[in-house]
Amino acid sequence: MVSLKDISAKCGVSVATVSKALNGHKDVSSATRERLIKAAKEMGYFPNSQARALKTNRTYNLGVMFLDAAESGLTHEFFAKILNSFKTEAENHGYDITFINRNIGGKKMTTYEHCKYRNIDGIIIACTDFTDPDVYEVINGDIPVVTIDHIFDCRTAIISDNAAGIGQLVDYAVRLGHTKLALIQGNKSSVAEKRYAGFVKAVATNGLELKNEYILNGDFHNPDMTYTLTKELLHLPEPPTCIFMPDDYSAIGGLNAVKDCGLRVPEDVSVAGYDGIALSQLLSPKLTTYKQDTATLGKHAASRLISLIENPSTTFNEVLTVNGEVICGESVGAVKRH
Repeated sequence: MVSLKDISAKCGVSVATVSKALNGHKDVSSATRERLIKAAKEMGYFPNSQARALKTNRTYNLGVMFLDAAESGLTHEFFAKILNSFKTEAENHGYDITFINRNIGGKKMTTYEHCKYRNIDGIIIACTDFTDPDVYEVINGDIPVVTIDHIFDCRTAIISDNAAGIGQLVDYAVRLGHTKLALIQGNKSSVAEKRYAGFVKAVATNGLELKNEYILNGDFHNPDMTYTLTKELLHLPEPPTCIFMPDDYSAIGGLNAVKDCGLRVPEDVSVAGYDGIALSQLLSPKLTTYKQDTATLGKHAASRLISLIENPSTTFNEVLTVNGEVICGESVGAVKRH
């Protein structure tokens, strides 16, 4: 393996000069820097990550704590896009990422212990049960943490404005004449709570009645449950004219339920999703939904985590809110006037 000493011997400069040149220090002339970089490439030099870690006291490795109840993993497009954006931003700053869990090589350990075992510099927590003691151990530890879509007082959080998002969808439906609005909620979480609060507020702001039979407890990323609950709503003596689904993927179950009841979307009943995944615009009809800004969510998560790692004394814990936009689609139509 080629070392800095080998390059210094070939080029007739000190090891310190080689190190400064390869690390972009300004006290080395541009001509010398270019000559040393060229020699390093020709000799097949690669920096040693272990040596770098000893020098900087960092491994340049970020952990990802990612576990969703539906066990959809990275097929969950919303979170997959956030993590892809996170990965891109991390790599732009010279960091790798590692997925962290409780088991490694058959050896059981807590997530926090795994973080210590891997000696990661920081961790993001996304799509998990934030009430799990395993999460609290990480939150209360000494590793820099950024959470996505959940707020802890002592940590930085990157959140999508779920209350405002569902509110904008409600406003859109009301403008098209809908007054009988139903909500199928996702599983109990801070995201579901904020969307419910946003839904209730928007219904009240528009001067509409909130009917208890129109609010059902469902599950995120679960088309089968959404199918059953949609049928339940459609079989009410006075069914809703617009149903808000837990998310776009779950909405597929809702659309199928409408069809199996012999009804049409949006002619007979309107359907709204949430997330704005690519699939939503490939359905027929195209789904009316709220598109979350996954690129910005992931980028902010990485940049804030790296700032906490590299500049701990000047980086403060904060909550960053990211807005999205309503995608009109075709699944919410104007109410028929009789």
